[in-house]
Amino acid sequence: MPDNIPNVQLRAWRNEHYLTRADMAVRVNATAIGIAERLTCDEERIRRWEAGEVSWPHTSYRLALMQLTGMQPEALGFRQNRRGQSRLIEATAMPMDALRAEADLYGTMELAQQLQASDVGNGTLEALAEAVDLLCRAYPIVSAATLRDRTQKRLAQITRLLAGRVTLDQHRELLVITGWLTALLGCVHYDLGEREEAETARRAAYEMGRQVGHGELMGWAYEMSAWFALVEGRYEDVVASARMGQAAAGQSSAMVQLTLQEARGLARIGDRREADKALSRGADILAKLPLPGNPDHHFVFDHAKWVFYAATAYTWLEDNDRAEEHALETIQMHTRPDGTSNAPMRVADAHIDLGIIHARRGDLDAAVEQGMTAFDIDRKSLTDLVNRAADLDRVIRQRYRREALAEEFHERYVTARRALTTRRPELLG
Repeated sequence: MPDNIPNVQLRAWRNEHYLTRADMAVRVNATAIGIAERLTCDEERIRRWEAGEVSWPHTSYRLALMQLTGMQPEALGFRQNRRGQSRLIEATAMPMDALRAEADLYGTMELAQQLQASDVGNGTLEALAEAVDLLCRAYPIVSAATLRDRTQKRLAQITRLLAGRVTLDQHRELLVITGWLTALLGCVHYDLGEREEAETARRAAYEMGRQVGHGELMGWAYEMSAWFALVEGRYEDVVASARMGQAAAGQSSAMVQLTLQEARGLARIGDRREADKALSRGADILAKLPLPGNPDHHFVFDHAKWVFYAATAYTWLEDNDRAEEHALETIQMHTRPDGTSNAPMRVADAHIDLGIIHARRGDLDAAVEQGMTAFDIDRKSLTDLVNRAADLDRVIRQRYRREALAEEFHERYVTARRALTTRRPELLG
């Protein structure tokens, strides 16, 4: 699992100009500097730049890139003197450990005593903020049902505090904490196919953010609206919600996520030019944010997630080569040496992308294999999985309707859809 920070700005520039890595290498060599210095840029060098393995190219290559793009190296995602800073920060605890830590925090005698007091102390607020952080970090791999129940328990605890004697500052802080927990609850409700509950939680999170003037929390509430619309096929609404959220989110992870959701909505309606622009804007905003201390936190946008979003956008735009490049890298970035994943839902989506690409290219066996792999991943957003599997099933049935393998995948998809509509995820096994 690579731990370098992907250079998404350089990749976004290349994508926006419809260049493969080989095409870009040729153009670098064909610049005036490239010719004068007899540069030998190739596809592998471009890959290493984009993967973050090289954070500051040699002078000749930097000058050639400036001639080719008209941009400074920093605007292309390169950083000078970034020794030790070109690697992704590893989370201090794995997501499952984070859930255990939250359980321990919930059960401490000290916190229990604080909750019985008539006043809310700083220790209580700090403990609750830590609990929220741990629950959000558990999201990538902990089952949605488990996380829903734990989040509801924590919300009930905070509701009791809000009913007690608190200062205005403490009330505001408790509303922010409640807002984040409610947003998380909305996400896991949606993962479980609980649409009405998810929308209720989303609206509540937005209202809490509005009451305290918390733009990022409001931005994430808009992002959830865009996500729901994307899954439900309301693509114009995706773009509208994403753009409204950007007006509130400020320079934050929510702003990046909203911009990338806008790109995916635009991809769904086939607007390649505007989708590429949104991807580039998202890369530029991301480059201005500090590196996240815990990239597994659900409400944090990291560089690897940009690559994942781009994979699906290019799949929907039917740019198969570019989609395959991003999907393969998504799987590689999130697969540990022992074969486990730190982001199974991203990996599942990437396998669906690859399945669609193989089906378009005429390889039914590979398409079905990729689709089945996505179904077999333990941590699922059942709603997302069914929606993406429908894309793959549609392509397979259009091209291979009479094939036994096509029918086998269709039956697996129908089972997943039934599991979602009946709220019985155990049907998937």
